[in-house]
Amino acid sequence: MLNEIINPLVDWYRKNKRELPWRDQNNAYYTWVSEIMLQQTRVEAVKPYFLRFVKELPDAEALAACPEEKLMKLWEGLGYYNRVRNMQEAARTVVREYGGILPADYHRLLSLKGIGSYTAGAIASIAYQIPVPAVDGNVLRVISRIEENREDIMKQSVRRKVEEELLKIMPSRCPGDFNQALMELGAVVCVPNGPARCGECPVAFACKACLHSTVEELPVKGEKKKRRVEERTVLVIQDGDRTAIRRRPEKGLLAGLYELPNVEGTLILEQVLEKVRELKLEPLFIKELETSKHIFSHIEWRMTGYLIRVASLEQKKDTGLLFVERNEREQQYAIPSAFRAYAKYIKQETKGKRRRL
Repeated sequence: MLNEIINPLVDWYRKNKRELPWRDQNNAYYTWVSEIMLQQTRVEAVKPYFLRFVKELPDAEALAACPEEKLMKLWEGLGYYNRVRNMQEAARTVVREYGGILPADYHRLLSLKGIGSYTAGAIASIAYQIPVPAVDGNVLRVISRIEENREDIMKQSVRRKVEEELLKIMPSRCPGDFNQALMELGAVVCVPNGPARCGECPVAFACKACLHSTVEELPVKGEKKKRRVEERTVLVIQDGDRTAIRRRPEKGLLAGLYELPNVEGTLILEQVLEKVRELKLEPLFIKELETSKHIFSHIEWRMTGYLIRVASLEQKKDTGLLFVERNEREQQYAIPSAFRAYAKYIKQETKGKRRRL
């Protein structure tokens, strides 16, 4: 039955596809960068990041040689920083083993760090016209509705089954367009949130869920594990244009990135002042900032913030703090989006009621 959707779906895609900066470029590197960026991030949000990234790092050789701090800065705001670290490791392999060009081979692509079956399939089919599937969440949703399949799409066994089904029908003349058509359909018509636009769907005639009015019941997803909640207090410590940041440990959450100093728990004002003095700094003013929340894949941070102006922001070797000017921070040091609510105070004077000490 899936054979029936190939021609109408590809025709629809070619007439209606969105203009995206990485699309129709015949560039395996662009496809790779865009697909990694699009993991966990919306298309519209990715566009400016992609353009900036490929301007600074136009090929695998440039990515392989990029200093870590510059790389983290280019990725700042996208989150999930291990993605770009894995990309750099893979780029170094590509330079070392393939002359700087991503291999035109599905299995060799799959062997590269951070590239799974979906990304390998996307690169192989879109850039090299190799007839292999590229199954992401959009494709799983589309296929589960077409087949009215009530198996849990979160299971790897279900994903593999869909990959096997699509592999059997992959059109050798246009595998890249077919894969992109499935993704596009899931992104703009057979959408995950809100009612599906079945009246606009080029393959509604072949969709069992549409025929039986069960579209809103599919796909089936198993329950996710509950996230662990952590309370944290974030300290924006400033003296004029200099703000305290520090580097996180090389392993664990947000490994090796710069952050605003923070401590576990929800501290009251007096406790914050005590922490600042422990850093051998003398607070002059303190202001409580808004609360904020950031959700990681397995942890939820609930944060309280304080802005503290200090008398002397001299660098202390034993504190682990690095004191940087605003322009320096903006140009060189990536602050993860988890701290977005408080990082904005690095760039502006804070207005409002402060406590003078």
